[in-house]
Amino acid sequence: MELLVLCPHFAPDTAPTGEVMTAIARGLTDQGHRLRIVTSLPWYRQHAVEVGWEGRIVRHEDTPWGRITRLHPFPTDKRNIPARALAFGAFTAETGLASLVGARPDGVLAMSPPLTLGLAGAAAARRWGVPFVFNIQDVFPDVAIELGKLTDPRLIRAARALERTCYRLADAVTVLSEELRDNVAAKLPVGSRTRVEMIPNFVDLDRVAPGERCNAYRAELGIGDEPVVMYAGNVGFSQSLDLVVAAARELPEVTFVVNGEGSARPDLERSAAGLANVRFVDYQPRERLAEVLAAGDLHVVPLRRGLAMASVPSKLYSILAAGRPVLASVDEGTEVARTVEAAGAGRAVPPEDPAAFLAALRELLADRASLAASGASGRAFVEAWVSPDAVAGRYAALFDELRTARAVRA
Repeated sequence: MELLVLCPHFAPDTAPTGEVMTAIARGLTDQGHRLRIVTSLPWYRQHAVEVGWEGRIVRHEDTPWGRITRLHPFPTDKRNIPARALAFGAFTAETGLASLVGARPDGVLAMSPPLTLGLAGAAAARRWGVPFVFNIQDVFPDVAIELGKLTDPRLIRAARALERTCYRLADAVTVLSEELRDNVAAKLPVGSRTRVEMIPNFVDLDRVAPGERCNAYRAELGIGDEPVVMYAGNVGFSQSLDLVVAAARELPEVTFVVNGEGSARPDLERSAAGLANVRFVDYQPRERLAEVLAAGDLHVVPLRRGLAMASVPSKLYSILAAGRPVLASVDEGTEVARTVEAAGAGRAVPPEDPAAFLAALRELLADRASLAASGASGRAFVEAWVSPDAVAGRYAALFDELRTARAVRA
């Protein structure tokens, strides 16, 4: 089978969604399928096209399993919603045009965000007369509305109309959790709700494995044997990292590390000015992920109120794979909270609650043996999960089902 894949990021770009799609693609190609990837030039880290990739609007890379076409992403400041919308529109137009040429695929897989790629995916599927699967990583515009970044009622109505249209144009919509399935299904006509498929998250257990806590990463930062609370990931407006700074003021004996970059980091650094126990570290090469995660005695996953209903951070599963415990600040009963509880891998507290967050930190850090046991429990939990190859197989099987149904209708 040959699939056309439309995604905003792909290796070597470091975005979490790029990591997800790269792993799925690797699983599909390992199973003998061919792919044509249409994606962006690497730009996630600094919201600018990375050094070495500048100078051309389009780049093609031929591989043993197919072709990667990389397009200019028109990067903008994430805080400027109108500019981002224009950039997404321009990238979608590029992607749509690139998808209409070349050999006929057997199916089209597109990823959101950005939501607009649903239109490009639907257009390509119609052009080639093949099934279209729309993969939802975060539900938009719900996330933007919850963050207060999208407030104009007219724009909200337009975004919701676009969202419903993209879902209806897809032969199947895949989501990561039960909450996301309920969210998306509620926006479809009753007779179309069976189109929403839950394909679970996965983690690469070979790439991310438990390691020594006192490692080279700690040494580079001048950190010894003291307890380390780690946040590793995008430093954006979805994360309530102000909880980390507030906790650091109360726990001077604990080192807090924020490893990542993003639009919210400058303000966060200003807030933490003068706190000797808070370290900010830039993104590390993906090859160091296991080492970075191992350096933390406790990892935090803080999402602003309402966002855990529309988003499942992939970092959670990497933390569990690294054998490290988690303190999640998320909405009760969501996938993140359920996973932490089911894994016996830490604690979940209500979102944006500094007192509850600090109390949980104190309690968890008070017993290092218990922390280690929670980390081991999390590793054992994800070892029973599906692998990236198994998830790729689910996508291949879904396309086979859709192609068979289309042939029967014809």
